[in-house]
Amino acid sequence: MNASRLRGIFPAIPTPVNADDSVNAPATEALIAYLMQRGIDGLVPLGGTGEYGALPRQERVKMVRLCARAAGGRIPVIPGVLDPGFHDALQAGKAFADAGADALMLLTPYYTTPTQAGIRDYFMRYADAAPVPILIYEIPYRTRIAIAPQVLHELSRHERIIGMKACNTDMYHFLQLSAGVSEHFALLSGEDSLLPLHMAAGASGGIVVTATLLPRTWRTIYALAAAGRITQAVELHRRLIPLLNLVFAETNPGPLKSVLDLIGVTAPRVLAPLVAPAAQLQAQLRSELLRCLEVEAAWEPDLAHG
Repeated sequence: MNASRLRGIFPAIPTPVNADDSVNAPATEALIAYLMQRGIDGLVPLGGTGEYGALPRQERVKMVRLCARAAGGRIPVIPGVLDPGFHDALQAGKAFADAGADALMLLTPYYTTPTQAGIRDYFMRYADAAPVPILIYEIPYRTRIAIAPQVLHELSRHERIIGMKACNTDMYHFLQLSAGVSEHFALLSGEDSLLPLHMAAGASGGIVVTATLLPRTWRTIYALAAAGRITQAVELHRRLIPLLNLVFAETNPGPLKSVLDLIGVTAPRVLAPLVAPAAQLQAQLRSELLRCLEVEAAWEPDLAHG
């Protein structure tokens, strides 16, 4: 796999679970079928949305295996690796590759608060040892670690580091990243709130939480932005702002999971330490998602071809 496959919309998918915290295979298969029927470009399980840290290790591997089997090689499967230590992260990556992962999305090493030299060394060593290519996952509002643009530019020239999920909400930081990365490296927006702006600044698509709920709408936003129709992409994106505010009103993926039944997947359970979102939030989110689904069904053909 290389950066050329990192174009489009890649839903960051939640992990449907049973009462014993094991992966709910039928619900997972139904979710992936829903997304693939609607033209998504890849699957990203086991990030924060996938509750990586709360999911038992063996269940993480099961989730990757289910995704790979359902994708059948038609779209890439790129699971997150969110362990804080190098050796645990590498062990997880090897297990995911054995289960069918096409690439790995490796989180910046957190808690130890490394220097920029330490961050560079971590990703270089991992890329050298990993069995499949990697994407860098930067999300400083969770990890307290941001990658300096010049370090990212150097990392982007490693032949096995093919892309990045960029969740730094500082647009100037993103502009600095995009100004110096290798042409063989793909920047992907990791922020539902910023994707069309990130694409205007050089992103080739995005890893998007709410694309799990509205894949066609997000595919249309991507298509408009990719065609240079940024104003229209932003106009459509603005219509999602009320939904985005509700989905992220409590810690993701609690609100997201509470409304999966509206797309045919009944899997509301979250893993400790998360709890079900407030009843009022659930009611507001259900109402807004139903509105968005109705709009998507009515507008999608015109938006895709207009």
